[in-house]
Amino acid sequence: MYAKPRLPDPVRAAAVRAVIIVALTLVQLTVAVLCSLAGVWFAFPALLFTVASTVVATWAVLDVWVTRQVWIQRHGVVSTPSSAARARGQRRTER
Repeated sequence: MYAKPRLPDPVRAAAVRAVIIVALTLVQLTVAVLCSLAGVWFAFPALLFTVASTVVATWAVLDVWVTRQVWIQRHGVVSTPSSAARARGQRRTER
C-alpha cells in the first residue's frame, strides 16, 4: 500500500542481529523452563545462560537504537514542517 523507505544498511544489520539474538534468548528461556519443570540437572546452567543472553539481547536492541541515531546524525534527515506549521509561519511573515 504505502512504500516504506528502506532502513540504512548499518541499522538493518543491527536490527537483524538483534532479532536473531532475541529469538535465541527466547529459545533458551523455553529450554530453561522445560528443564526446570522436568527436574533435569541442566535447568540451572540453562537459567544462567538465559540471564546472560538477556543482557546480550538488551545490548543488541540498544545497539539498533544507537546505530539509528548515529546514522541520522551523520547523514541527516530532510524534514519539512507540516502544512499547519507552514501556514502559521507564512501568516507571520505577511504581517
